[in-house]
Amino acid sequence: MEFVVPQDHPALPGHFPGRPVVPGVVVLERVMEAIEAAHGPLGALRLPQVKFVQPLLPGERADIAIEAVAGDTPRWKFRVVRGDTAIASGEVVVA
Repeated sequence: MEFVVPQDHPALPGHFPGRPVVPGVVVLERVMEAIEAAHGPLGALRLPQVKFVQPLLPGERADIAIEAVAGDTPRWKFRVVRGDTAIASGEVVVA
């Protein structure tokens, strides 16, 4: 799933003045939307591992890749990239 956070997103003012950066929680919100678009509403979730390695700037395109992990509890690994550059990765588990 591809997404762009617009320059006027309400989470951007103050994060950071003069050089806005998309907050990690907004990136994770897009990850959850991608999982729910593929698998339906999930309810409560845990994020046992999340790593942010590069900032995402407003207006930049990013792509989310989701991979289901086999097991008793629904679980997905995700990766968010901008072109060939990793922005974030981690794991989402149904609580």
